Amino acid sequence: MRSPIPGLGRVMVFLAAALVPASLDVPEGWGEEGVQYGQVGTDVTLSCAGAHAGSPVQWRRAGAAALPEGSAIRQGALVLPRASLATAGTYSCHGEDSGLLHTVCLRLGHLPGVPFVSCRASDYENFSCSWTSSVETFLPTRYITTYRKKSLTGEEKRRNKNRHVGPCLQDLSRPGTCTVHGSEFWSSYRLNITEVNPLGSSFRLLDITMQAIIKPDPPEGLVVEPIPLAPRRLHVSWKYPSSWPKEPHFQLRFRLQYRPVIHRSWSVVETVNLSEVITDAFAGLEHVVQVSAKDFLDAGNWSDWSAEARATPVRDPATAASEETTTDASLESLAEEPSHAPNPEPINRSDPLEKMAILVSLGIFAFFVLAAVLVITILIWLRMRKHGKDETKPHNFLVAATHLKALPKAQIL
Repeated sequence: MRSPIPGLGRVMVFLAAALVPASLDVPEGWGEEGVQYGQVGTDVTLSCAGAHAGSPVQWRRAGAAALPEGSAIRQGALVLPRASLATAGTYSCHGEDSGLLHTVCLRLGHLPGVPFVSCRASDYENFSCSWTSSVETFLPTRYITTYRKKSLTGEEKRRNKNRHVGPCLQDLSRPGTCTVHGSEFWSSYRLNITEVNPLGSSFRLLDITMQAIIKPDPPEGLVVEPIPLAPRRLHVSWKYPSSWPKEPHFQLRFRLQYRPVIHRSWSVVETVNLSEVITDAFAGLEHVVQVSAKDFLDAGNWSDWSAEARATPVRDPATAASEETTTDASLESLAEEPSHAPNPEPINRSDPLEKMAILVSLGIFAFFVLAAVLVITILIWLRMRKHGKDETKPHNFLVAATHLKALPKAQIL
């Protein structure tokens, strides 16, 4: 089918060629001499290199009494229809005198699939990518890894056209990974991961931005310590990951999670500092603490959690004294050996705390009784005093009246 726009097909072909370097041809020399590769499910033909044209030959399979079912010999070559993995093995061809003419080792597998690729930047200057095959090919496999910088200015293009293209360097000590060094934090890249085996190749193109794939390594040097005289507090400190450059423009923020060892749920606190004080720990219980990091401006993802650190807050002095008293009493009772002789004295099993509670209750009761008696006494006294005043008033009135009656009339007038 032709493209509706003239020249569009040529442009697409040119772009595809630019994305896949010329070095992506299927490499030669996949195995030892005498090895032949074939695709599962297809007809495989094995040639007898030492046979003369038209001469009859015989084929044998090492370790087997007969050739695979359905196989046929055509013009000295062995044809294996719809080969399966079980068809693989070592085959040999022989002349009329049963002399060995040629030996071939047949290895069968599948074409490469499009690999799964993921990328991560542990800092803002480099990023690494890792991949896994999407198909189990059962064949030797190689990977060709390149990248291309996408966001180029006109000046960069004029200065060096090939500077933005380069290899993603593979590390032999870490199979399935490659690294791009000297990347730019605000740039975008197109990664090409090509999987190649003796049957063919398949590639994946992945567009990435540094801001999206940044994921710091976990913080290091996590230390948790109890705080003296603070039963519910723990002091936690940590350091930047050594892989993160010490630059003022690229800072990290942190997330702290902690819990008592006997609990399952975590408490989480975020901070921009390199230390934090936990204020709601459980006194006397061992706590487990972890910390993770993220770019200060919230780019990318949180790091994995750091290794665990543990500590136990100090005990509350009052609680500790009470627990020690109870523990000592329990140990003393366990240390006493029971006597088999009858004891005429009654056994006192009362708890000291129970005795104290009884004494406190009796004291409170006595206080209320005394208070009630005092109130009643005061009321009676007040009432008697009032009654005495009332009796005094009529007597004084009669005395005054009698005195007025005894006065002479002239004085009255």
